[in-house]
Amino acid sequence: MYQHILMPLENSAADETILAHIKPLARLTNARILLVHVADGWVARNFNQLQLAESEEMKQDRVYLEERQRELINDGFSCDAVLALGEPSDEIIKLAREKDIDLIAMTTHGHRFISDILYGATVDKVRHAVDVPVLLLKVKN
Repeated sequence: MYQHILMPLENSAADETILAHIKPLARLTNARILLVHVADGWVARNFNQLQLAESEEMKQDRVYLEERQRELINDGFSCDAVLALGEPSDEIIKLAREKDIDLIAMTTHGHRFISDILYGATVDKVRHAVDVPVLLLKVKN
């Protein structure tokens, strides 16, 4: 079954949806969890090339990830966290390949028409580029 689950987090209320579904599965299979948030602002996208200081957004994202990681560890899960920088879909795909992930669990917002093009691009690109199952859960409004 699943031994290493990658969960991209948005640093929003949507994260509760994915966590509520993955925690029982991870407990059942004794899977390790890899939390990832991809900072994709201008500073994050140019951080390494221009040797920039972390933006306030990046600092807040790092704190959020550390809090979520600590919560999961305190609940008895084996959990790591990565703050990635750049294009979300590319970073998720890269981590899935580098970290021997066997399930990616993501949220989708169920947008329509133009919003699908803008907001569904990450999910669509990831699910077509990886060779592992991708669990998509619609965020409850």
